[in-house]
Amino acid sequence: MNAYKPRICDALLRDELAGAGAVLIEGAKWCGKTTTAEQAAKSAVYLDETGKLEQNLILAATKPDRLLSGEAPRLVDEWQLAPALWDSIRYNVDHSDEPGRYILTGSAVPADMERVRHSGTGRFAWIKMRPMSLWESEESSGEAGLEALFAGADPTGAAAARPDLEQTAFLLCRGGWPYVCRLEERIALRRAFAYVDAVAKRDISRVDGVARDEDRTRRILRSYARLQGTAAAATAVKADLEANEARPFSIDTVASYLGALRKLFVVEDMPAWCPNLRCKTSVRTTDTRYFVDPSVASAALGLGPADLMNDLKTYGLLFETMAVRDLRVYMDALDGSVAHYLDASGLECDAVLHRRNGDYALVEIKLGGDVLIEKGAASLKKLRDRIDLTRTKQPSFLMVLVAAGDYAYRRPDGVLVVPLSALKP
Repeated sequence: MNAYKPRICDALLRDELAGAGAVLIEGAKWCGKTTTAEQAAKSAVYLDETGKLEQNLILAATKPDRLLSGEAPRLVDEWQLAPALWDSIRYNVDHSDEPGRYILTGSAVPADMERVRHSGTGRFAWIKMRPMSLWESEESSGEAGLEALFAGADPTGAAAARPDLEQTAFLLCRGGWPYVCRLEERIALRRAFAYVDAVAKRDISRVDGVARDEDRTRRILRSYARLQGTAAAATAVKADLEANEARPFSIDTVASYLGALRKLFVVEDMPAWCPNLRCKTSVRTTDTRYFVDPSVASAALGLGPADLMNDLKTYGLLFETMAVRDLRVYMDALDGSVAHYLDASGLECDAVLHRRNGDYALVEIKLGGDVLIEKGAASLKKLRDRIDLTRTKQPSFLMVLVAAGDYAYRRPDGVLVVPLSALKP
C-alpha cells in the first residue's frame, strides 16, 4: 500500500478545523477529498457505503444523531446524499464551544445549497479541493515559489522537472487524479476517458434527479472543451453545438446541462478582474470557461498526447487549463485567488493572481518558444501600462508561464519566464 503523501489541502483543513465548528470539503469526484479528510478525522460515517446507503438515508431523516455520534472530528462522507444532516450538524455546532467537530465531503452540490451556505455562516468553513497540481504529484521541481516571487525573488536558474512538450502533453492528458498518478502510463491515460464516461452515463442525471441524455452530455462536454479559456455564454455554447454537432439544442437544455456540470465540479469558471485603468476601455465581466482538470477536456475531445503534439493550437488551449488548475491550487495555499482579464479592445491576461493584502501579479500562459513568449510579455506590459497606479498597486511581477523550457529566468524588461513544472506555492 502506498503511504499517504500530504496535499496542500491538508494544511488548509488543519487551519480551518482550528477555527470552525465544521469544515466542508467540496470538489470533483476522484480528486482525493475523502482520503484527505481521513487524515484529520478520528471517526467517520460513509453515507454511500456498499449495502448501507438506504439504511443511512433513513437514519439521516429519522435519527441523525446515530450517524453523527463519534469522536471529533467526525467525517461525514458524501453528505449531499442526505442534505437533512446539515441542520443537525449546524445545531450540534451551535451548542458546542469546541471547534473542529465535523468534516463533510461532497462531490456534488445539493439543490438547496444557497440556503445551506447562508445557514452555515459563522459555523462552517468551506474548502474547494481540486485534482493534484504538478507540485503535489511530485512532477514539479518547486524551485520557483509563488510566495517568493511575490516577495521579489529572482527565479533565474530554477530548473524545470518536465522541460519538454511531449512530457507535458502526457501529464495534461493523464490529469491530476491522485489514484491515476500512480498507474503505468498507458493505463493512466485511459482513466480520463472513464471519468467522462461516468459523468455522461450516470452522474449528470444523479446530481439533481433530472434525467439527461448521455449523448447530449458528451456533445456539450466537447463544445465546452473547444471553448476553454473563453468567456463564452450559454448562447455561444449553443452556437458551437449547432456548428459542430448534429443534434439541435435549445438554450434551456444547454443551461441545464452546464448547470449540472457545475454542481458536479466538472467545470469551474474563472471570475473577471476589473482593475482601475487610466483609459476608459470597457472591461468584460463574463466568467471564463474551464474544466477542473485538463484531462477532462482532452478526453471529451478524444485526444491523447500524440494528438496534441500534432495540433499545437489545441494543445495551447488545454495547457492553459492545466496551468490554471495549478495556479488555483497554489493561490489557495497563499490565501489568494485567480481571475481573468479581458477588455473590449481584445487585450487579455490569462491569470491575475490576487492576495488578500492587495498584492497581485499578471500571468500569460503559453506553450513556449521565443515568438509566443515575446507575444505574452508584450501583452503583460501593455496591460500594466493601462493600470492607474494612483488607485491600484504596481503588480508584484509579470510572468509568462510556459509548458516547455529548461529553466526559469528574468528577461531584460523584467518579465519572468517560468516553466509550469518549476512552480510551487
